[in-house]
Amino acid sequence: MLPTADHTELMTLNMISQNLTETQLDQYLMIYREKRKDAQTILLLALVGFIGIAGIHRLITNDLVWGIVYLLTGGFCGIGTIIDLIKHKEITQAYNSKMANETLMLFNMFNQQNKNTPPSVN
Repeated sequence: MLPTADHTELMTLNMISQNLTETQLDQYLMIYREKRKDAQTILLLALVGFIGIAGIHRLITNDLVWGIVYLLTGGFCGIGTIIDLIKHKEITQAYNSKMANETLMLFNMFNQQNKNTPPSVN
């Protein structure tokens, strides 16, 4: 269902979603798929940092403080950008793990709210 997911991401998703039914899992993955980022995308955005928009990859992964710092310092004169090029998979995994947990939390809240809402009578 996630062709670009690596082994670590699949293991995280498997662990997180083990209590979901098949229908719930499909719904969860549909929502999660829209939120996750691909490691290739993060790598390309980090490379854009050398052109002059340093930190865009950090902003895309909701790391606003570091994104702004990178923008203002040119990616720490390129050194931070080089480090992020090497660590792009770790940055992506951290973001995707956060999104997986956040999506599950929202998904569970929505399902709990629907259980507590009585069906409407037409």
